[in-house]
Amino acid sequence: MKGRPPGKPSGPSRGGKPGGGAPGRARGGAKAARARKPDGPKSPAKPASKPAAAKTAAPKTATPKTGAPKGISLDVRQFRVGADDDGIRLDRWFQRHLPDIGFNSVSRWARTGQLRVDGARAAPGDRVTEGQLIRVPPAEPKAAETAKPRRVRPELSEDQISFAQNMVIHRDAQAIVINKPPGLATQGGTKTDDHVDGLLDALEFELDQRPKLVHRLDKDTSGALLIARTARSAAYFAKAFSSRTARKVYWAIVMGVPSIEDGMIELPIAKQPGTGGEKMHVDEEEGLPARSRYRVIERAGNRAAWVELQPHTGRTHQLRVHMAAIGHPIVGDGKYGGKEAFLSGTISRKMHLHARRIRVDHPDGGRVDVRAELPEHFATSLVSLGFDINAGDLPLDEEIARAPTREDEKKAARAHAKQLRKGRRGERRSRGAGGPRKK
Repeated sequence: MKGRPPGKPSGPSRGGKPGGGAPGRARGGAKAARARKPDGPKSPAKPASKPAAAKTAAPKTATPKTGAPKGISLDVRQFRVGADDDGIRLDRWFQRHLPDIGFNSVSRWARTGQLRVDGARAAPGDRVTEGQLIRVPPAEPKAAETAKPRRVRPELSEDQISFAQNMVIHRDAQAIVINKPPGLATQGGTKTDDHVDGLLDALEFELDQRPKLVHRLDKDTSGALLIARTARSAAYFAKAFSSRTARKVYWAIVMGVPSIEDGMIELPIAKQPGTGGEKMHVDEEEGLPARSRYRVIERAGNRAAWVELQPHTGRTHQLRVHMAAIGHPIVGDGKYGGKEAFLSGTISRKMHLHARRIRVDHPDGGRVDVRAELPEHFATSLVSLGFDINAGDLPLDEEIARAPTREDEKKAARAHAKQLRKGRRGERRSRGAGGPRKK
């Protein structure tokens, strides 16, 4: 399988400021309203043409003004509060009867004094009562559409479809697992046009929906990558990764040989300042907790070691940072190991980090448990260093059948004694509740 997908086929007047001019028109409309209505003591206004039980009354009309955009009213509108709206908040009234007017507009009208109830200034949170008259400023012309047009994904070529489908090593109704080659990014970014996310349309198969990524691998890391086929499985798998119930096993060739053959690295990781988040480093003060387990599979003298890595947390570049931090950078990882991360001779300069196995509970029951074969450069390096490829798949701790240790027996005995004490306490309580105590 080549490390990169085939190349892509060659293809084939706005309104003024919001509210600008509206206060002037609103004042003019208010004067016209006063001219039509004689001065006198304020009293609850009565509906002119509809009974009080009506939810709203039609807004008063005025002589249209020239220059108004088509479909936009430049007149102050007035609405009578109906019985069904008695006691609700003013902003809620707008949601019911003028849903096209957003909360921001209502708030702005209230701040500038354009929104009034029975002639008094009103706030969005004020409650209205049946029969009150709500004064609404003129509708504003809608701004030109600013929403970005929906991005249309380029149609995949036959070669790209074939390339994507040849990566698949597991497929069922809910999940797909691919063996991602090194050099192919999981998602796009700056100057990154070829990526797994751009090939997902080729993995719909019999389902009429686009699969979804639920985790990622670094561009230069190869191996098993889980992809959800449905929205339900995407949510399920995402939860499994966030709760750390999914298990991922990596193979790596590292420089030198760790002195401890089975160890746990617990070093917090943070973004390295000045790198734009492109590089991570160990930061004891501000870093996020990170735990990685390693087990030495075989060693090539003191020159290099073949190790199994299990990330117990999911920080960016975690395994690469941790192995470099203990003095054993991954072979080919110049970003974190520098010049000391390369072996001489016939060993490839590509990074030797491979997601060998992924195991996660399945949404429909059972498990997805898949192993991904090594890329060519990694397999060649194992042979060149004299490693036995059949020795690589170590059992997970929970897969090891072993006799209980003395410590296990002690824990079981303590748990049993605890249960007995609980039972006795319950018996004493029941006896005590049976009648009055004897003096």
